[in-house]
Amino acid sequence: MNDAELDPNQSPEISPQPAIVEGQNESLIDQQTLNQAYAQINGLKSNVQRLLIGQNDVVEQVIIAFLAGGHVLLEGVPGLGKTLLIRALAKSIDLDYKRVQFTPDLMPADVTGHSMLDMASGKFTLRKGPAFTHLLLADEINRAPAKTQAALLEVMQEYQITIDGQSMPLETPFMVLATQNPIDNEGTYPLPEAELDRFMLKVLVSYPEHHDEITLTKLNTENQTGIVNAAIQSVLSKQDVLELKELVSRVLIDDKVVDYAVGLVRATREWDGIVHGAGIRASIALVQAAKVKALCEGQGFVTPDHIKAMLLPVLRHRIILSAEREISGSSAEQVLSEIIQQAASPRQ
Repeated sequence: MNDAELDPNQSPEISPQPAIVEGQNESLIDQQTLNQAYAQINGLKSNVQRLLIGQNDVVEQVIIAFLAGGHVLLEGVPGLGKTLLIRALAKSIDLDYKRVQFTPDLMPADVTGHSMLDMASGKFTLRKGPAFTHLLLADEINRAPAKTQAALLEVMQEYQITIDGQSMPLETPFMVLATQNPIDNEGTYPLPEAELDRFMLKVLVSYPEHHDEITLTKLNTENQTGIVNAAIQSVLSKQDVLELKELVSRVLIDDKVVDYAVGLVRATREWDGIVHGAGIRASIALVQAAKVKALCEGQGFVTPDHIKAMLLPVLRHRIILSAEREISGSSAEQVLSEIIQQAASPRQ
C-alpha cells in the first residue's frame, strides 16, 4: 500500500487549514515564522527532487525524519536512487555525508573507528570511522552480521561513539539512512527488533511513474555526466536546520490528539492478527513526526490527519503479524489501515 493513500494532500501548495480539535490552543509560532519555515522546507524538498525524480513521498518522509531527529530505513530494489537521495540531501544543506557498504566481512571498527599504533611516536591514535559525520548511509545494512549491525545501536540512540572506553558525542544534526533489498534474502541477516525500533520511519521506495521514468532516462542519456554527477546547490545552512528543529518543538499538539496517537499505538499490542505490537518509542516517534508534518504544511498545530499520515511509516516495521494473517496475504499496511478505520478520531 502506498503511503499517499492515507495522505492524499501531496500538493506543494499550502493545503487548507484543517478543522481544529476542540480545545486546540492558538499556535505558539507567529504566521511569519511559519511561512518562512514552510518556504525553507519546500525549497529543500524541491532541490532534492531535482535529482530524485518521481519519489516525492520518499523525499518528504526522509526530510520529516531528519528534522524530527530520527533515522530512516529505506526499503526498495536496487537502482531507485537511495544513494542519490542522501547525497542530494547532504549537498542541499552543505553537510558531510559518508557511505558504508555493509558486507558479511565488515567489522564494527570499520563503522565506528578504532585506535591504532603510531609507529613513529609509539602511542595509540584515534582513527575515526565513517560514522563521524552528519548523514551516514548504511547501504544494504542487512548484509552484515548482527555484531556489525550492533555497532550502530549506540550511535543511533545516544548520538555518541565509544572507542576504548572513551565516549565521543557526534556533531548535530546527525541521521542514519539504512537501505535493504526486500527481494534478495540470500546472504542476509535480518535486523533484530531492537535495531528496527531505533528507526523512526521505514520508507518504501517504489518504481517511479511512467512519465517520471521517461524524464530520468532522458536526463541520464542526454549528457555525458548524467544526473548522478549533476551539480546541486546548497539551499539551507546548518544553522537554518538547527533553527527548524527547534521550531518543531514549539508546534502545538492538543492532549486529545496525543491521546489519539498513543491509542493507535497501543491498539497494535492487542489487535487480532498482530503477535507483537509497537512499543513506547513508536508513540514518541509518531507524535514527533506529526509535528514536522504539520510544519511542512505551514501549520503550527497537529491535527488527527497528521497523525494518520505518519502512521504507516512509523509503525510498519514495529509490528509482527501472526502466521495466519501472513498466510492469508495480509500486509502490515493493511492491518494498520484497519486500526485507523476503527479508531475514533478526536471530535472536530
